[in-house]
Amino acid sequence: MQRRQFLAAGLSGLAGSLLGRLPNASSSQTPAGPFDVLIRGGTVYDGSGAPPLRADVALRGDRIAGVGNLAKEKATTVIDADGLAVSPGFINMLSWSTESLLIDGRSQSEIRQGVTTEVMGEGWSMGPLNDAIKKRMKAEQGDLKYDIEWTTLGDYLRWLERVKVSPNVASFVGATTIREHVIGLDNRKPTADELERMRQLVEAEMKDGALGVASALVYPPAFYAGTEELIELCKVAARHRGMYISHLRSEGADLLGAIDELVRISREAKLPAEIYHFKALGEPNWHKMDAAIARVEAARRQGLRITADMYCYTAGATGLTACIPPWAHEGGALALRRRLQDPEQRPKIIHEIRTSKEGWENFYLGAGSPERILLVEFKKDHLKPLQGKTLAQVAGQRRKDPVETLLDLVVEDESRIGTVYFLMSEENVRKLIPLPWVSFGSDEASQAPEGVFLKSMPHPRAYGNFARLLGKYVREEKLLPLAEAIRKLTSLPAGNLGLDRRGLLKAGYFADVVVFDPRTIIDRATYEKPHQYAVGVQHVFVNGVQVLKDGEHTGAKPGRALWGPGKVAR
Repeated sequence: MQRRQFLAAGLSGLAGSLLGRLPNASSSQTPAGPFDVLIRGGTVYDGSGAPPLRADVALRGDRIAGVGNLAKEKATTVIDADGLAVSPGFINMLSWSTESLLIDGRSQSEIRQGVTTEVMGEGWSMGPLNDAIKKRMKAEQGDLKYDIEWTTLGDYLRWLERVKVSPNVASFVGATTIREHVIGLDNRKPTADELERMRQLVEAEMKDGALGVASALVYPPAFYAGTEELIELCKVAARHRGMYISHLRSEGADLLGAIDELVRISREAKLPAEIYHFKALGEPNWHKMDAAIARVEAARRQGLRITADMYCYTAGATGLTACIPPWAHEGGALALRRRLQDPEQRPKIIHEIRTSKEGWENFYLGAGSPERILLVEFKKDHLKPLQGKTLAQVAGQRRKDPVETLLDLVVEDESRIGTVYFLMSEENVRKLIPLPWVSFGSDEASQAPEGVFLKSMPHPRAYGNFARLLGKYVREEKLLPLAEAIRKLTSLPAGNLGLDRRGLLKAGYFADVVVFDPRTIIDRATYEKPHQYAVGVQHVFVNGVQVLKDGEHTGAKPGRALWGPGKVAR
């Protein structure tokens, strides 16, 4: 820990020497007002990790026009930020707003936390699609209903621009999507011709602005992909300065081996790599966190650009189907449900759920007991009253074994069934938060406590992840300085992703700006009542347009598609 603190302090000191020159340098290079917006007298955290500075921030059009002593300048809109923090907009490194933004482009639960950029594509991305994938997507839609008006990932991002959304959006291309596009849902290696088609799909999406290749290796059909297959896809991304980002093949029993796989992919494909939602899953594996951190830091010392992101909770969330062994998923959801009802295969599946600790990520055993498995999202209306109950409670009501109940529910609901699993330790969460190479992602969809969103119960991280970091872990527990937390929410992910002129409060950069009260910012969402906005964020600007004013959404939707560094001009 002392060494990590020393590194963080060194980075902060370097940035501080730069920020100390900021007022004169920035304002002297900036034409005089009038400006469109002048944020006056705030405590400015420029995103570099440097100590804060009392200064003014001026916006003109979609850019930051100046940072410094601008008190004598005029502006169309003046915001008094005395006593408030002013920072770059926050970047959500793991957003599942792929569908929710099509329903409600305001991104309320995240804009109200200061999130101005949503980064999507954890293994599954909204392109490239073929007819078979589109048909499956339509069939598996739950409460959120939408038409699929695009085919490529780039066209999906442009579609969001067209229909208007409040935050900026960017995406990785999903290795799962690429595999399904070419191979389908089969458990096999690609042929040489199929692998070449997969490479070509990645090539096209990288040229059209994908950030890199993302995988989620615990979930079929991604589970069926070998390391060599992933390396070949990542070599394509590397040619376009993309990165590899992964939900590791194991976060539990084989956590260390899974990190080794990610490091190998980074080394052999010659590109940066990031671990999604870094954690040690399941109490028997909590002690592995120190060794896992050491593995990453050893790779970084060797010159590999390995980073990670996380959410600030001890529970994860995925489908109830994640309790079922991967082999049973081959062929897709309908084939799975048939196996669950087959008198020969069902007992085998039940036995593996109850006993299997290796070879796949067993979320049932990872949670430790059915009391720690919370059901939060059903597709069928008659099952929605079960939302908010644990698997143990539902099994008790039905007077059936919990594993039998689990399989029955998957068959009845004809969906993955949204589930919260209590898997991690608070001690490990607190170990990870201060690490200088860890950024943050909600692993949830942006939404609002209204309309169709109230039909299910999200993980509270949908409403609180970023405010929880700044309120609970920075202000209350003092795990790291506010300036360093803001760096980890802004310039760190922007730099990792290669985003153009994002992540810093600097003249010429795009005007994604957050004004918040560091004395009051905090999350309100709970597992029992998740649809509650965080508090403490006063104003938010995206591309120079105010989307949050005095804590209320303005209705503005100025978000843009952000592209990876390999994008070729159209």
